[in-house]
Amino acid sequence: MSGGSGGRRLTGRVSAVRTSTVYRSAALRARRRDSGGIPLDGPGTEGRLAWLNAASTRIGTTLDLESTARELADFTVPGFADGAAVDLMESVLHGEEGSRWTGRGVPPMRAVALSAVATMSTLEATPVGETFVRDQKHHETLLHQNCLRQGKPVLVARMREEDFARVSPTASGAAKMRALGVHSYLAVPLIARGLLLGSADFVRGPGSPSFSPTDLALAEQLASRAAVFIDNARLYGRERERVVSLQRSLLPRATPVTPGLRVRAEYAPSAARHPVGGDWYDVMSLPGGRTALMAGDVMGQGLPAAATMGRLRAVARTLMTLDMAPERVLARLDLATRDLEDDQVATFLCAVYDPADSRCTLAGAGLLPPLLLDGRGGADFVPLPAGAPLGAGVIPYDPVTVAVPEGGALVLYTDGLVKARGADLEEQLGRLRSAALGLSPAALEDGGLIAAAPAGSGRFDEAVLLTARAVPLGAETGLRVWPLSGDGRAASEARRLVTRQLAEWGLDELADVCELVVSELVGNALRYGNGPGELRLLRGERLVVEVSDTGPDLPQIQHADLSDEGGRGLQLVNMLCRRWGSCRTSGGKVVWAEQNLPA
Repeated sequence: MSGGSGGRRLTGRVSAVRTSTVYRSAALRARRRDSGGIPLDGPGTEGRLAWLNAASTRIGTTLDLESTARELADFTVPGFADGAAVDLMESVLHGEEGSRWTGRGVPPMRAVALSAVATMSTLEATPVGETFVRDQKHHETLLHQNCLRQGKPVLVARMREEDFARVSPTASGAAKMRALGVHSYLAVPLIARGLLLGSADFVRGPGSPSFSPTDLALAEQLASRAAVFIDNARLYGRERERVVSLQRSLLPRATPVTPGLRVRAEYAPSAARHPVGGDWYDVMSLPGGRTALMAGDVMGQGLPAAATMGRLRAVARTLMTLDMAPERVLARLDLATRDLEDDQVATFLCAVYDPADSRCTLAGAGLLPPLLLDGRGGADFVPLPAGAPLGAGVIPYDPVTVAVPEGGALVLYTDGLVKARGADLEEQLGRLRSAALGLSPAALEDGGLIAAAPAGSGRFDEAVLLTARAVPLGAETGLRVWPLSGDGRAASEARRLVTRQLAEWGLDELADVCELVVSELVGNALRYGNGPGELRLLRGERLVVEVSDTGPDLPQIQHADLSDEGGRGLQLVNMLCRRWGSCRTSGGKVVWAEQNLPA
C-alpha cells in the first residue's frame, strides 16, 4: 500500500512537472510567434527556414546602414533572444571597406542598434551612437573581442560566475546582467565578401531556454544575410556621398556681390535612402550691373544626371558671359542638350535683373514658375509662358518682364521643394506661397523655405532654392543712366556727363581714359547703330561704361593698315580697358567697356 501510494505521488509530481514545462513552452512559443511571426521551435528545419525567409523581407528594407542594423536587432527580439545589440566598425559607417581585424584589442566600433524585452530593458549597454575602443589591458579576454578578431561566433550556453566579466566590459554591466538573470550569451560576426563589418550580440534570460548549437547555426545564417544587406547599404551610402560631393563641387562655391540685389542660394540633398539627381543653380554678374539668376533640374538620378548638370551649367555660364537675353540662352541650351549623347532632358529657368529700373526678364523651359514677393505682404507666382524642357526640341521660348520693387524678392526653386507623393501640385504651390509669406525677410534669405517646404518630411527629391531680394544700392556702388541725343552732339554730351560724374565719385584719374572710351562707343553707335540710345555708368567693383543703340550688327576689332584713317577705335578700347564686349537686346544691342578702379 505504502509503495503504491508513493508511486502514485511520484507519478503526480512528474505529471505536474511535465504540465508546467508544456505551459512554459507554449507561452514562449506564443510570445515569439506574436513578435516574429514564426515559432522557432516549430516542426524542425521547416520552422527555421521560414524564420530566415521572414528575415529576408524584414531586414534591409532601406539602403540605410543604421536602419538595417535596427531592423536586425528588432527582428531577433523576442523571437530569437531577449536582448540584442548590433555594433558596426566606425570605418564601415564612413563608407569604407570592412577589414580582417588583426590588431590587438578591438577595432573602433559604434553601437548602432539595441533591442530588448521589457524585463531586459535596463541592461547596461553602450548607448546607440557612441563609438568605443577597448584597450588591451582589461579587455583581452572579452568574448566580443575574440569574435571580432577571429571572425568566429562565440557561444556560452550556460553562463557561470566568471563569464559575466567576459561578456560585459564593465563591472557594473556584469552585475546588472547577473541581477536580471541573463544565463546564455551568443555573439556572431557580421561578414560580407570575406570582410568584417561588425557584430551582433544576443542574450537570453529567465523563461527562455539556453542557446544551443542549433541556435548558433541559425544566428550565423541570419548574420550572413544581414551582413549582405548592411554591406549593400554601405556601398549605396558611399556611392551617394560621392555623387553628392560631385554635385556640390559643380555648384558655385559663393555667390557674387551684385548691385541692388542680395542673393542667397541653398542646395538640399534628398533623404539618405533616395538617390541624388541633377539640380543646380548659378548666379553671375553681368556688365552694366545686371545679374543673371539660373536654376535647373536634369531629369534623372545618380552620376549621369550630375555629369549632365555640370555640362549644362558650363554651357549656360558661357552663354551668359556673352550677355545674351534669357530666351536666347534657352534656345542655345536646347540645342546643346540635344547634342548630348545621353539623350537627357532638363528643366531650366533664366532671369536677368537690372537695378537701373528694378525689372527682371525671365524665360523658362519647364521649371516651375518663380515666386515674386512684393515686400508689402503680398506674393504671387510669375505668369511665365510655358516652355518645353531643354532637349525636347520645341522652341522658341518667350520671355516675360516683371518689376521687383525694393524690399521685394524673387524666389527660384526646383520641384523637389514642393513635390511629395500623393500631393496635388497646385495645393503644394499654394502652401509654398503661404510659407514664404509667413517667414521674415531674414529667415527667407537664410533658406528658411527649405525647412518650411510644403513637401516636409515627405520630400524625396533634392531641391535648389535661390532667393534674390531687391535692396538699395550700397554707398560703394553708383549707377547713372542718361538718354543721349541721336545727332553729332551725342559724343561731347557723353564726355561731359562722364567727366562730371567721375569728379563727383572722386575718380578724376579715370576721366581721360573714360572720355576716350565713351567717345569711341558713341561714335560707333552713330556710324553703325542708327544713333546712341542710352549711356550707363556703373561704379561697383570696377567702372563700367555702356552705350546702347538700335543697330543689329555687333562691333568687331578691325585690322587697320598704316594708311587707313580709321578702324583703330576698338583696338584702343581693347588696350586701355580691362575688357569690353557687346550683346544683343530686344531693341538692338549694347556695347560696354570695363576699367579697374584705383587701389
